Amino acid sequence: QPDTAVISCNMQLGLDRLLSMMWEYLGLVRVYTKKRGQPPDFAEPVVLTSGRNGVTVESACLQVHKEMVQDFKYSLVWGQSTKYNPQRCGLSHQLCDEDVIQV
Repeated sequence: QPDTAVISCNMQLGLDRLLSMMWEYLGLVRVYTKKRGQPPDFAEPVVLTSGRNGVTVESACLQVHKEMVQDFKYSLVWGQSTKYNPQRCGLSHQLCDEDVIQV
């Protein structure tokens, strides 16, 4: 049936599927940040939602710091939302789950 997930707390079965369904239904997108010359930081993602500010490069910059948008020139994005890895993107670029961004 749609919108259902079968889980077992005792045997810990289906919990990964439940977690991924929750992220999908809530419209949450994880975006990882990367500093120039260093590997991406996969420990603490920036979590964006389509309901509040959107899932664009601009909304990711606003969550990190408000002044980033004013000083923005371009960003490099790796992941499913790009045609090439890395791709130069502007503020209106739509991000996908688990993309990596360098501003």
